[in-house]
Formats: sequence, C-alpha cells, structure tokens
Amino acid sequence: MDVPGLVDLQVNGYKGVDFSSPDLNRQDFITACEGILQSGTAAFLPTIITSPAEVFEKNLKIIALALDEPQFRHRVLGIHLEGPFISATDGARGAHQAEWVVKPSIDFFDKLLDWADGKIKVLTIAAELDGADELARYAAEKKITVALGHQTAGEDDLDKLVLAGAKALTHLGNGTAKNLDRHKNTIWAGLANDQLTATIITDGHHLPPAVIKTFIRAKGISRCIVVSDGSPLVGLPAGRYKASGNDVVLDVSGRLYNPNTGYMVGSSATMLQCMNFLASLNLLSAEQLVQVGFFNPLKLIGVNANDIKPLVELSFDQRKNRFAVHK
Repeated sequence: MDVPGLVDLQVNGYKGVDFSSPDLNRQDFITACEGILQSGTAAFLPTIITSPAEVFEKNLKIIALALDEPQFRHRVLGIHLEGPFISATDGARGAHQAEWVVKPSIDFFDKLLDWADGKIKVLTIAAELDGADELARYAAEKKITVALGHQTAGEDDLDKLVLAGAKALTHLGNGTAKNLDRHKNTIWAGLANDQLTATIITDGHHLPPAVIKTFIRAKGISRCIVVSDGSPLVGLPAGRYKASGNDVVLDVSGRLYNPNTGYMVGSSATMLQCMNFLASLNLLSAEQLVQVGFFNPLKLIGVNANDIKPLVELSFDQRKNRFAVHK
C-alpha cells in the first residue's frame, strides 16, 4: 500500500540540533530539517519550547527565513510555539524551565509573531491561566491553531478555551502532574471534550499501549493525531546529554528522561518509528493509521493534503504491519 506521507506537528530538533538552543544557527537548522525529511516525515512543524525572549527572537528569525528555502516549501509548514504561556507548576511544566514561563500576553505574542514573520502555525498554551482565552481568541483570529497543553486545566477551563477558538490538546497524557485526582483531572477533561482533537506521542515510552487504546477509543479516529515530540537527540546513541535545558539520559531502550526529576524530555523517535509502534499494537487499519499520521494533522492546521511534496516515498507492508521508506 502506497502512503501519501507522514506529517509531524511537533519536532524539537534532530541529531544534536536543538531548535530552542541559543546556539542554533541557520546551517544547523537546514541540515536538521533535511535529515527529518529524509527519515520518512513528509512534512512537519519545527517546534520551539519555552525560552528566554532573546532566544525566541534569534531562533524564530532563523527558522522563518529558512522556511522560505525552495526545498522546504510544502514540507516545513510553519512553526509550533510550545510555550511560553504554560503552567509553571512541576509536572505540568514538563521539561520546560520555570523561569522562562510567561503569563498569557497578546503584546508578547505579537512580538513572537513578528520575529517569526507570521509563520507560527500552532500555539500551545495552558487553558487555566488568566488571559488564556483572550490570547486564544486573538491567535485563532489570525488563523493560528490553538492547542492546550502543559496545564492543570479542568472541564470548565477547556470549555472556555474552546469557545475562544482552541482546537486541540498537545500530547494528551503527558506534560501533566505525576499524581492526579482519580476523577477530576486534566486528562479526563480532555478526553471528554468532543471539540478538542488529541495529539498523542506513540513512541512506546510516553504512553502505555492500554492508554493509547483508551485515548483512541474515547476520541475516535477523526480526533486523534500522532506526533513524535522528537527531541534534539533523535538519531543519537544512548548516553548522557544536555537537552532543552535539562541533564538527560537517553536509555538503550530509547526512553529519554531527566534523571533528577524522572520526567520525559521529549522522545528519541522519528515520526516513522512512532507510527510503526502504533501499527504494532494492531489497533488501527492501514487506512486509519494514515488518517492519524497524515490527513488529520493537515486538517488541524488547514493545509491541503495535495500540497504536500514528500522527499522520500513511503509504503505500508500489510504482512509486516509497518511503514517503510523507499529512497
């Protein structure tokens, strides 16, 4: 079965290149993008996480200019801004640094949008924060997809943000506290909200198979999207590293975590690897896999599937139940 491609809405870096690093330069960014596009990802959103203002200014400008390169048109589709308007609490903040978290601000968002030359495609914010609804409404009016994540939001918070234009949940089940109330928590609230599409990380480490199965059944195929949340350490060997401002361990199993907190620090998997792990669970047909890995993400950000121009060919082997790249 031929596959039109895979679209990843959340990629933080590749093979040592960190899109949120103060040391990012144009050539490293271009090299990382070329590697991602050769790995089986047809199109993606480079993602910048919560950072100091000077890093946002420098890196957003670098990325925005590179997106104009001919080889990235219809392949690198815009920028995912994951923060800085997120929860500052431990757990919900995930690997983001507390000192760089900012309260929702239209004025500061305008600066970010200007530095990005208007190329922000997805904005992740925490729904419970004061001013989150105003910021969501403002971003939505500019045709930016607002996603809710790294939060402690309850049902009322999510309902309020949906009315303001929010469309999605960023990596549901992750970016949340280790211990939650059995019934009243942000995961149940997100699952129950039929207006919000859930992105999920299916690398085999962020979510157990039973949770993935439950999320897909609760949300339905049409409201599920696979993302890799690929870290700057994708493609590197096991070892100890510094990534996203954290001391991290990349285990031989592929699990990437901060040994001091135990929290995950993105994934070490490509989109292709995430899709193959999901395929191995035998939950979805080949057509359904393509929907959650290609058509649904494009629909969420308002991109026509016919516009995507993959660099490599992808197929799905029904007998082996896995995707493969043909270069």
